[in-house]
Amino acid sequence: MQTNFSAEQLADGHTRALEKILRSCVHCGFCTATCPTYVVSGDERDSPRGRIYLIKDLLEKNRAATADDVWPIDHCLSCLACATTCPSGVDYRRLIDHARVHVEKTFRRPLVDRALRAALVRIVPSRRLFRLSLAAATLGRPFAGVLKRLPKVGASLDAMLKLAPRRTPARDATEGPGTFAAVGARRGRVALLVGCVQSVVRPQINAATIRLLTRVGYDVVLARGEKCCGSLAHHMGHEKRAFAQARKTIDAWIAEADSAGLDAIVVSASGCGSTIKDYGAMLADDPAYADKTKRIAALARDVSEFLLTLELPFLRKSAAVLAYQSPCSLQHGQKIGEAPRTLLRRAAFTVRDIPESHLCCGSAGVYNILEPAISNALVARKVAAIGRVKADAIATANVGCLVQIALQTATPIAHAVEFVDWACGGPAPDGVPSALLSG
Repeated sequence: MQTNFSAEQLADGHTRALEKILRSCVHCGFCTATCPTYVVSGDERDSPRGRIYLIKDLLEKNRAATADDVWPIDHCLSCLACATTCPSGVDYRRLIDHARVHVEKTFRRPLVDRALRAALVRIVPSRRLFRLSLAAATLGRPFAGVLKRLPKVGASLDAMLKLAPRRTPARDATEGPGTFAAVGARRGRVALLVGCVQSVVRPQINAATIRLLTRVGYDVVLARGEKCCGSLAHHMGHEKRAFAQARKTIDAWIAEADSAGLDAIVVSASGCGSTIKDYGAMLADDPAYADKTKRIAALARDVSEFLLTLELPFLRKSAAVLAYQSPCSLQHGQKIGEAPRTLLRRAAFTVRDIPESHLCCGSAGVYNILEPAISNALVARKVAAIGRVKADAIATANVGCLVQIALQTATPIAHAVEFVDWACGGPAPDGVPSALLSG
């Protein structure tokens, strides 16, 4: 792609790096075939190629974003399917991340949109506030019909009420801080990301991960001082908040590594894992964290890739057929495709792939709240694809996908690690009948 930056603009290292990414795009259009929003809308502006042209214009002219610029950027799910497809290796993630920050700095959103985003970026990453919001959802559910009709915000409020679980699990030890001791001979020590949403709405995932790791000899530490990984704020363009959250979590893990050592940092929420593995790029301009982010990157592992290196004690064999839903943040963000499938097959499950597995389910953090129309279209497409597999249950690797899909299908769904834990003697995943697994 031809660019027209001035010498003065290219004197800035950040702009120079983005210009290099822009120039790597060859306009081939392969990305449009795998972009969820383009598949739904057919609008070139709603495709990676269209957004790249838009970002190029914003950068070259160094101009403030307008309402016409904002909607294509807001529509992007950051699924990164385009990056997987791109034959030229365009680093689209860097471009869309920059565009979101630029929008937040230069565009004043309408009051209702601004208030909604401000609430989400504060409430969701805080386990305490998130629990309170779920209690509020219970109170608001009887008024769902009225709330849905509110102008501008009704569809988002309706989405929030639907996504909120009817019953919020009680807080338990898996929220930490603390340490779960290895069972039997000790072979190492790992930190487990507690997370935000997952630890509140599906603590069974962390519990299953802890059981698996302690069974094979690992002490599992839930680090004191660990905060949100920063993913939500980062993908909403709230750069300062995202970086502050990332630094606190990095410091908590570095303290654990320096005190008693860590063999790995295990992450069972693939959306968080994708961001954590990208800390080096996020904090590239912060010299105080350059070495720290390298250490974290070297330790960070998705739960599936870490468990795949271990000899797990499989005790049960299931006759169940699982449809595996591969989260975008895992297959595109972290480039991990086969590890969860291999792990489930080792656990003796029959695993089937879902048609159009590269397409996003429409969850994408809080995208299903901010862009409910597109999200609903994508999850309907995903559930229809799952239906063609004729599976007994669905396995996934990210809590956002799990909650999103569960609302639209009667087929039981759980995190892959919960199925593996059952095969190693643990309880059946929440919502999955034991009889179904036992055959």
